[in-house]
Amino acid sequence: MKKDTVIELKKPEVSAEDPLTEVLRQGARKLLIHALEAEVQAFLFAHEQIRDDAGKRQVVRNGYGPERKIQTGIGEIMVRAPKVADRRKQAPAKVRFASTILPPYLRRTKSIEELLPWLYLKGISTGDFSEALAALLGKNAPGLSASTISRLKEAWSEELKQWQQRSLKGKEYVYFWVDGVHFGARLEDASQCMLVILGATKGSTKELLAVVDGYRESEQSWLEVLNDLKRRGLKMGPKLAIGDGALGFWSALPKVFGETRWQRCWMHKAGNVLDKLPKHAQARAKDNLHQIWMAETKAEAEKAFDHFIESYEAKYPKATECLSKDRDVLLTFYDFPAEHWVHLRTTNPVESTFATVRLRTNKTRGMLTRDTMLTMVFKLSLSAQQRWRRLNRPERLGELIEGVRFVDGIKQEKEAA
Repeated sequence: MKKDTVIELKKPEVSAEDPLTEVLRQGARKLLIHALEAEVQAFLFAHEQIRDDAGKRQVVRNGYGPERKIQTGIGEIMVRAPKVADRRKQAPAKVRFASTILPPYLRRTKSIEELLPWLYLKGISTGDFSEALAALLGKNAPGLSASTISRLKEAWSEELKQWQQRSLKGKEYVYFWVDGVHFGARLEDASQCMLVILGATKGSTKELLAVVDGYRESEQSWLEVLNDLKRRGLKMGPKLAIGDGALGFWSALPKVFGETRWQRCWMHKAGNVLDKLPKHAQARAKDNLHQIWMAETKAEAEKAFDHFIESYEAKYPKATECLSKDRDVLLTFYDFPAEHWVHLRTTNPVESTFATVRLRTNKTRGMLTRDTMLTMVFKLSLSAQQRWRRLNRPERLGELIEGVRFVDGIKQEKEAA
């Protein structure tokens, strides 16, 4: 074959961009433009009554701002924000248009801002950040390097400090879930743990109320946490606190919020009881324990409680003693709305949230500082808070605050005077 008849076949270049992603990006850009136009038109309509002596409108369109890149979950989108001018030369306060969809200094969508801490806190090391972000946002995404995380960590630390000093004036919490959370990562102080309080508001939502580092869940550490809540404006304690029996919290609680009732976590208690039984007896014992806290009424729970003691006391006195010593505070939930029992029997809201944190800390190779651990716990908890389950029948929370009694979960009507 002659040389001049040979056609060199080059490997076609494959675009780094996914064609489907490009279509979606263009569609998103059009939707964003339409949304911005609708927003500015609504603003102009709201101020159309502002006119001069000749009847001409004074609040009018004024072109567009400079084009800028917005980083989104489907890559960069180019957009120009519409502008508005107030033509009045003399006015007490000229109106200004500020887009809520596209704030002046926005460079990344909220989803991207949340993506950055999640990548780090979920286990992506700073050294792998560029590669991970390139796969998600495209290789040309600017400003998303390992150094970004270093800057973000400083910002998160400052955010934590401000959050820990926020005012609680006027806040009311009906329930507290409390726990001392230990992690597998190496800390500066091996005795360090995170003291966590979640609160249920009158509006039926669960909020992260406190997260601080403490010393082996001690009474003094918990006392400092509770006094700090009171110092910042929390005048009334919750109607019920749910937690593990081993916490120093229970010794500290009466010194700050003496009216709060106690509910021991059934998940922790069941685990402690079963640990004192041989393996061959644990399955049956677990079912018997289940019969106690799933009983329809407190009377039925008492019977199931007695049955467990009678069945295991002779052979396994340590197991029955472990259960019996907290009998009263294991059944407190029967004096609260039945709709809330699923939330009140355990500290699962805390446990499930911090299982995620442990996944991150277990991947940490080096020793974590106090600030780093606190920051990680804080940011992950706030992210998880958005998905926490609301309490059923929110009106029940208001009734509890007003002093309405519940027996076996049923609301008791006030007797006529």
